Amino acid sequence: MSVVQEFKLSGIAVPRDAAGMLDDICEHFVEHAEVERSGNLALLKSRMANARLCVQDRTLLIELTCPSEQALEMSRSMIAEHLFYFAGDDPLDLTWSSPAPPALLPNLHAVTVISAEDVTPHMRRVKFTCADVAPFIGGDMHVRLLVPPADRPPVWPRLREDGRVAWPGEDELLVRVYTIRAVDAERQELWIDFLQHAASGVATPGADFARDAQPGREVALLGPGGGGVPAARSILLAGDETALPAIARIAEEVPAGTRLQAIIEVFDTAEEQPLSSQGVLAVHWLHRRHYAPGAKGILAEEMRKAIASVDDETFVWFASEKEDARFIRNVLKDRRHDRKNMYVAWYWEKDRA
Repeated sequence: MSVVQEFKLSGIAVPRDAAGMLDDICEHFVEHAEVERSGNLALLKSRMANARLCVQDRTLLIELTCPSEQALEMSRSMIAEHLFYFAGDDPLDLTWSSPAPPALLPNLHAVTVISAEDVTPHMRRVKFTCADVAPFIGGDMHVRLLVPPADRPPVWPRLREDGRVAWPGEDELLVRVYTIRAVDAERQELWIDFLQHAASGVATPGADFARDAQPGREVALLGPGGGGVPAARSILLAGDETALPAIARIAEEVPAGTRLQAIIEVFDTAEEQPLSSQGVLAVHWLHRRHYAPGAKGILAEEMRKAIASVDDETFVWFASEKEDARFIRNVLKDRRHDRKNMYVAWYWEKDRA
């Protein structure tokens, strides 16, 4: 009988408010893992790792169990990055039973731009070549794009002892989260769609990169992690332009016979994209251009009504603005929809660049 090997690691975090930090972790990680919460104890379960977090004497005790050493280091880094993000400007001390090795990140993939094109007036697709696209096939869809300064050789990040990413200093990288729109295994290509923001006075470095991307430009991807194609016979999808790449990929990759209903909010008809699927797909487009002045929550309200019409076995997928995501999460909670049959995430936040 074969024995499944496990890799384990423990850590201690000392934040200003351990209980509040556990609340933040549980709210955020429901987008990426199965979360079980009981008082001061939380269990986070995913394909990559099982994490046990417990508040004790104003500290947060962390125990990680993973199927591989690489998964262990990736999980440590993910937990560490989020802990310091939630801490903000407050002090936080984080130590592990063994320090992280001073090595390049285990899930860093160097890629090179091969082309860029406009899909719609406000959506630009950049295609990259990658030495090994296997990690991006049939699993998680989200990555962090790392763009080095255009006039300097790339310097990629390494791990700190506390598990956080040690980002380069004067060789500062642009870092943004995106969805892998498509993977072409035969050509060893990855596609990412970039929304070209129209808001004035708002910095859009990711969109700027896509607008100016030239063949041969070297960048890197961290991941993949988070999100994936739901395993369900019936799926209800909804989101705005930021979620459109993920919705399109899910539609393309579901098995034949899957029933799909999609509600997608875009600016106008010019921003609609043709969606292909082996499943049975019905799409309802919402156009902000025709909303009444000051109208809010149109997408969320349409999604609420659609949720009321589906059965408990339907997988409900929603991604958009933060407050809308919280609204939909509460709708599903009140409905007592099975957590295994839902994915609700916020991809952006109002009034925050």
